[in-house]
Amino acid sequence: MTKVDFYTGSEDKLRTACQLSHKAMQSGQRVLLHVPDEATAAKLDKLLWHYPATAFMPHCRSHEADAATLPLVIGHDENFPHSELLISLHNECTNFFSRFERVIEIVGSDDEDAKLGRARFKFYRDRGFDPGHTDLAKLRT
Repeated sequence: MTKVDFYTGSEDKLRTACQLSHKAMQSGQRVLLHVPDEATAAKLDKLLWHYPATAFMPHCRSHEADAATLPLVIGHDENFPHSELLISLHNECTNFFSRFERVIEIVGSDDEDAKLGRARFKFYRDRGFDPGHTDLAKLRT
């Protein structure tokens, strides 16, 4: 069964996605960063070239030839080069989440994003999943 984790209270969802991707990559996991649109994909791609400042995370878009071999892939379609870790930057649950071993949902700190995050949490729980939860705001204090 897919393991689902929520990271709530993110001040910058793209930066949080980079941090979680870096941690996963260091532990040998392959990551699909799934974004809602091309504009978000472009922003995330640009950010990954500079994050972290002391290392490089090899990455590409899901439609590129290297997607099958690189540890980090950015996509906004249903082209999956692997099924290890899905980091979702959507406001709704993706219909293909169960193809992955693990799913991470990132929830922002504003009220609207928190409301959408609670709906996604309920979606998983109503389907028999037991989502984990990490409050990023508590980690900052």
